[in-house]
Amino acid sequence: MLCLFDLDGTLIDSEVGILGCVRHALTQLGVPHPTEMRHWIGPPLRHSFAPLLEHDHDRIEQAVEHYHERFHTIGWREHTVYPGIEAMIGQLKAAGHELAVVTSKPERHARPIIEHLPFGGAFSRLYGPHPSSPHSEKAAMIAAALADFGAKPEDTAMIGDRHFDIDGAVANRVRGVGVLWGFGSRAELEKAGAHAMAATPQDLTALLSA
Repeated sequence: MLCLFDLDGTLIDSEVGILGCVRHALTQLGVPHPTEMRHWIGPPLRHSFAPLLEHDHDRIEQAVEHYHERFHTIGWREHTVYPGIEAMIGQLKAAGHELAVVTSKPERHARPIIEHLPFGGAFSRLYGPHPSSPHSEKAAMIAAALADFGAKPEDTAMIGDRHFDIDGAVANRVRGVGVLWGFGSRAELEKAGAHAMAATPQDLTALLSA
């Protein structure tokens, strides 16, 4: 099976780094920080900045650039691996599954994270949008992975914690597996049409091995 993994909220807990960069960007623009920010993790940056910046294109682009400046220097290191993930990846790889990462994070930001993970070498490919893209593009990236691996949709799973992951899976008719340890919710994943749910990495290993 081809197993496509989301990054933030699925393999790593990146809340500290992402929100630190969001706060930095807003501070640079003199914009007060929202009190609740967890919903920023998952959607494309421009989508999240737009309401706060009154949909002003130039200010949104400035915010994204400030975000990237901090992320490039320190933000990419501010994360932890969820317990059980390393063992799960090792088990899936040993069982002969093909593994890849499909993330809304620009590839230039995701690649150093993947390369520094103790299990990063298990992933054959990394798919991330261009930094200038306003869209998550999960559907397009999953389609590219299917083509690159020559995989059938019925032999492929997209694993993630937000509806963006499941939306992309549904668009490509692959199994969408929601994980409950990330930044989404069971209700969000069910509404998007998740094929199955995993409460722990051990549960996920069992689901993907079934």
